[in-house]
Amino acid sequence: MQFYKDENVELILGNCIEKLMELNEKSIDMIFADPPYRLSNDGITCKSGKIACVNKGYWDISGGFLSDYKFNKEWLMACDRVLKDNGTIWVSGTYHIIHLIAFALMELGYHIINEIVWFKPNAAPNMSCRCFTASHEMLIWAKKSKKAKHKFNYNFIKELNGGKQMRSIWEIPTTPKREKTYGIHPTQKPKQLLYRCIMASTDEGDIVLDPFCGSGTTGVVAVENNRNFIGIDIEEEYLELTRKRILQMD
Repeated sequence: MQFYKDENVELILGNCIEKLMELNEKSIDMIFADPPYRLSNDGITCKSGKIACVNKGYWDISGGFLSDYKFNKEWLMACDRVLKDNGTIWVSGTYHIIHLIAFALMELGYHIINEIVWFKPNAAPNMSCRCFTASHEMLIWAKKSKKAKHKFNYNFIKELNGGKQMRSIWEIPTTPKREKTYGIHPTQKPKQLLYRCIMASTDEGDIVLDPFCGSGTTGVVAVENNRNFIGIDIEEEYLELTRKRILQMD
């Protein structure tokens, strides 16, 4: 179901595996995917200095190792069909899923260009006090094969980093309140993170796809920087949040 469309944006409501099959083959320049981390296990975390439940929604509940792996393999295969031969895919995740995804990508013949560590200097404290405080997420940047001629805007990224080569550890705070004006998604990513990914691997006019659209940060950053955007989400309320953010350009 098409939820919203204008000249540069298309928002699609539904299961991403099914909806990706409706898009044109090899039509996408870059994919940014922030799939379910499968962390909704009735545990606890810290929000605004208070203990809170980690549960995010039915879509984040684990179905077990094999079920979770099957899901990740299926949506990656669906993404592979629409990604251009020289296009690239970014996937974010914590240790709960990122290694499964890396394995699935390599099974599909993908070549991992970089593994990025997103270090969160203001990460929430660990409430159990039984392990180290989780303060980072991983981003995998990959292309269809080692020989694929992927896009990397090296000079722009170097300039963005003060004239020095940007390294693979990015210190970026978690999403600020000013980016949550129109609503809240439990796994919303900061614009600064998406800006680096999109500006590094696309040019103006390229098509950026997010199969797990969520709060629409990928779309906001893409449109702000003259890229086209396709977002898919299974929840109508999050597509509405995305629409509002893109129209208002927070």
